[in-house]
Amino acid sequence: MITITLPDNSQKQFPEGVTSYQVAESISKRLAEAVLAAKVNDEVWDLNRPIAADAKLKLLKWDEDEGKMAFWHSSAHLMAEALEFFYPGIKFGIGPPVENGFYYDVDTGDRVISTEDLGKIEEKMKDLARQNNGYVRKDISKKDALEYFQKKGDEYKTELIGELEDGKITLYTQGNFIDLCRGPHLPNTGFIKAIKLLNVAGAYWRGDESRKQLTRIYGITFPQQKLLDDYLKMLEEAKKRDHRKIGRELKLFTFDDDVGSGLPLWLPRGGAIIDQLEKLARITETRAGYVRVRTPHIAKESMYRTSGHLPYYADSMFPPMELEGGKYYLKAMNCPHHHKIYLSLNPSYRDLPLRLAEYGTCYRYEKSGELFGLMRVRSLQMNDAHIYCTRQQFASEFRAVNDLYLNYFKIFGIDKYVMRFSTHHPSNLGKKYVDMPELWIETENMVRKVLVESNIPFKEVSDEAAFYGPKIDVQVWSAIGKEFTLATNQVDFAQPVRFGLSYINKNNQADTPICIHRAPLGTHERFIGFLIEHYAGNFPAWLAPDQAIVLPISEKHNERASTISAFLNNSDIRTFIDGSDNKIGKKIRDAELMKIPYMLIIGDKEAAGNSVAVRKHGAGDIGIMSVEDFTDKLKEEERIVFNR
Repeated sequence: MITITLPDNSQKQFPEGVTSYQVAESISKRLAEAVLAAKVNDEVWDLNRPIAADAKLKLLKWDEDEGKMAFWHSSAHLMAEALEFFYPGIKFGIGPPVENGFYYDVDTGDRVISTEDLGKIEEKMKDLARQNNGYVRKDISKKDALEYFQKKGDEYKTELIGELEDGKITLYTQGNFIDLCRGPHLPNTGFIKAIKLLNVAGAYWRGDESRKQLTRIYGITFPQQKLLDDYLKMLEEAKKRDHRKIGRELKLFTFDDDVGSGLPLWLPRGGAIIDQLEKLARITETRAGYVRVRTPHIAKESMYRTSGHLPYYADSMFPPMELEGGKYYLKAMNCPHHHKIYLSLNPSYRDLPLRLAEYGTCYRYEKSGELFGLMRVRSLQMNDAHIYCTRQQFASEFRAVNDLYLNYFKIFGIDKYVMRFSTHHPSNLGKKYVDMPELWIETENMVRKVLVESNIPFKEVSDEAAFYGPKIDVQVWSAIGKEFTLATNQVDFAQPVRFGLSYINKNNQADTPICIHRAPLGTHERFIGFLIEHYAGNFPAWLAPDQAIVLPISEKHNERASTISAFLNNSDIRTFIDGSDNKIGKKIRDAELMKIPYMLIIGDKEAAGNSVAVRKHGAGDIGIMSVEDFTDKLKEEERIVFNR
């Protein structure tokens, strides 16, 4: 008999070789019908895979990320089977699950798959799903795997197999399709009830622009048709809110080939949003005891070797520049620079915690195929800060950072969020992570304790930490339910040691601080991209590029309009005038299209007194006000935000 420990720490005895499905069935038949996969000792398995020894077991349903991943991974194989039916001899690259759905990269030779072909592939997938074919796992030797795929003439799978360790290679079969795969998968295709293939794109093999371009087909599936219907409605709304589309319409940012891919240019109206976000961060952080610093955009190779970013992070950095007999890199992260500032300050325990903040510009070499509007760029302005503290101060400092996130969520109307707590995996110490096992365990326990005591919703994910310590990625959902990764909160026990950071403690001895990396507002690029879609471009007045527009009814009211506009701008209310010859109805429609929060109409009556007729974007007329009262109204809206 073996002992299975469930998430609530209850234990059950089963015969050796029991499957996760059988464990689920022993609890309830209804549970067994809903389970998609299982996590066995922190590794996701097929439900039908035998468990040979004592194990921790978590049963994964649709509402678990790992359950969705198994579902969508299985769906990618189902799509591949349908593709093989229509395109005999097709070759397969990789077909992973992604954040929303799955894709498969395929080589069809001279044949072309277009969006017009997706309908027939989708129907074939539905037919295959109804056959309830099981996903069958088989261990295979490297030699036999190579022979099988070489015989098929599939150079892509052959290349992948060549890099795998013998004895750890598996194939999966469902129906007439066999694929190289480590799994996990659903028990059978019948779980897949609703299918939609979304689009076709090009993708270089393994992301290498010097390799062959394959066809990438994206899709998504669900266990219920209603879930697919809701998702497609969300996609339609998301198209309307696409930050690239609205960004162009509202003249917020642009890209230019002569500047370079992934390097946004912020236009004046986008710059106004940036100014307001930086003002919010500056006021909030000053109250929280941060001090502001500035650092250069380049640094010598030696500093990044000291920090450990080389070689761990080299692929994400721009190539070095040869200068004065040495190598310089564009700054990909602010932390090494802040560590140098800490060293120059030479603090004692009385100076801690030391909180260094900077909206620092960083440069990341993202592959061209991964660039996407403001969401994935090569130049980014980060709401960065590094907190240096003692172990005794860590819990309160980490909790204060999380409280900062919660405060920002209220300001921006973010109601749904979760902290994704990423830990290391012992098997990757020295490869993916710094080799300090005791400090990994200690700091992960510290973070976990703060999250639990703070009653903050979080999900723990293994093997996704930063190379220098555990981290929290903040997942938020926009007003239409679209998920974004916005910000990060990381613990660093490695770099302080590597840089020789220390402080003199109460016993007059040198001690090493813990460093917390945090970026509650993420980067301007990603956060503003999120806000555009979250608000659909309808920014609250305090954040809007232009808070008000003055609309003179006729030319004779232009002088009064200019006086009012000047007064408002001198009161730090972003205002401009539509002095065109258009009729007032056209001026109002244009202002509505530009989503300007307030329209101030000046006619004979208003020009005669110190008043304006106020219209609110999307709401219509809200009455006559004095210019001073309108000014006070906007000032109060901003005061509420900045004093929250």
